[in-house]
Amino acid sequence: MTRTVYEKTDVIPLVAEALRDLGYEGASFSRITERTALGKGSLYHFFPGGKEEMAAEVLAHVDAWFATNVFRPLEEDEPQAAIAHMLTAVDDYFRSGQRICLVGSFALDATRDRFVGAIQRYFVRWISALCGALKRTGKDADTAKHLAEDAVLAIQGALVLTRATMDNALFSRALKRIAISLGVPSAIKTQRRQTKT
Repeated sequence: MTRTVYEKTDVIPLVAEALRDLGYEGASFSRITERTALGKGSLYHFFPGGKEEMAAEVLAHVDAWFATNVFRPLEEDEPQAAIAHMLTAVDDYFRSGQRICLVGSFALDATRDRFVGAIQRYFVRWISALCGALKRTGKDADTAKHLAEDAVLAIQGALVLTRATMDNALFSRALKRIAISLGVPSAIKTQRRQTKT
């Protein structure tokens, strides 16, 4: 039988999905090992600081993905293309609303106090980067700030409603409306409505 040897970069996404499913408080080492198929020894090898280190590394991983795929393009690229790209990247990352925002979920319970800095940086940078892109399209500072806040609010709310209603098309519809409000073309494909029984 061949044994799989993991690198830390392989393990972090597995742990992230376990934390998405279980939440920070519900994610005991036993449950994480069950979800990831990694032994406790392997998890302690990669995360000697335990669950708190694990969650911090996962948040850093999420932040790095957004920095590369959302924040930097908004800060550096042609603004309308970057804003349209943000919506497509968000749709892909959140799997058209089927994947929760781990940073957002950490912000909603007592976990927030442990990771308040990382949570704040993520949302502040997202709003700031989008605001900057909107200003480069010619929007005044107040309008750009309000539109950026509204867009991030709408994305987070759409994630919650998609899961709550089990309407897989809701997230795509929300992203199309956000594109209109931000004045960019939308490349988001409409998902068919599916409900679980």
